[in-house]
Amino acid sequence: MHRRQFLTSAAVAAALFVAAPSFAADTAQSVVEAYVAAWNAHDSAKAAGYFADDVTYYDASVGKPVKGKEAAKTGVIDNFLKAVPDAVWTMKGAPVVEGDRVSFEWEFSGTNTGPWADGTAATGKKFSFTGASMFSIKDGKIATQSDYYDALGFYKQLGLM
Repeated sequence: MHRRQFLTSAAVAAALFVAAPSFAADTAQSVVEAYVAAWNAHDSAKAAGYFADDVTYYDASVGKPVKGKEAAKTGVIDNFLKAVPDAVWTMKGAPVVEGDRVSFEWEFSGTNTGPWADGTAATGKKFSFTGASMFSIKDGKIATQSDYYDALGFYKQLGLM
């Protein structure tokens, strides 16, 4: 009798243990962390895979949101990763999570060795700047991303201003 109870308990515990990572993988924080990891792996397709089809990506330095998964991939992710193939995006501290919203301060660094999508030539200069991003997650995908940073300081480091 005890053996049967033990085996049943062990089977239930094993099933919960195996299923637990799938529950955790769908949290807002884990989606954002996986997205940042894809950026750091320089895999724009994988990073864009975390976007909802109708994502809104807002970069405060541009002022006009980019709408749609493909537009955000090509206009933001591809643009940065082609211009800065050694890009590193680092979270500074733990993110702030409230329900489906995730925010964190970050540092973005690298060397501008490729041209920018707007035709600006590579400067060959290293840079590092800080900023903050806010995300909303819906159905396991990034529905909105808003980035705020010192664009003037970034441009000065690149020698563009």
